[in-house]
Amino acid sequence: MVGFVSIGPMSYGQNAEKLAAQLCASCHGPGGRSESPMFPRLDAQTPAYLDAQLKGFRNRARGESAARADMWGIASRLDDSAIASLAEYYGHQNAPPGPGGSPEQMATGKGIFEHGVAVQGLPACAACHGAHAEGRETFPRLAGQHQAYLLRQIDAFKSGERANAPTMSAVAHTLTDTQAKAVAAYLQAQ
Repeated sequence: MVGFVSIGPMSYGQNAEKLAAQLCASCHGPGGRSESPMFPRLDAQTPAYLDAQLKGFRNRARGESAARADMWGIASRLDDSAIASLAEYYGHQNAPPGPGGSPEQMATGKGIFEHGVAVQGLPACAACHGAHAEGRETFPRLAGQHQAYLLRQIDAFKSGERANAPTMSAVAHTLTDTQAKAVAAYLQAQ
């Protein structure tokens, strides 16, 4: 591929911060703290998840329409070193929680996140995403993520538009709209 951006050895310091400011901040905000629910927050995201997603965009394996136009072009310019550095940079940011929903919605969302819904065969979100939604390895951090963004991703998994995580596709089909809204509201406030 022509035009790869390389920032040298895997250092997430000044070079990655500069690259993030040049390529990512206009959509994802300074330090990955997106203010717009159209764009996911990247602050404190797990480096392994970001690395996998950027490579997925670069290789056109992740292609939901909301991200395809921008992310395919941006990621196609990044080599493995730049991707690793960006992933480490965002992984070392702080991520404050967002606003919560109603007390009833928060309780429902917390229950689904922590315990799942056995009668529906719905596993606990915490089983993959960590006890505090902090993410683990290639499972993304969901804590503090925009509710609207999470709901859009659930819809993309349900529709098959986002097919890069078969387990999530199965889980998304199990969630009702009310349950999805509740768990997304709970996660945004974490």
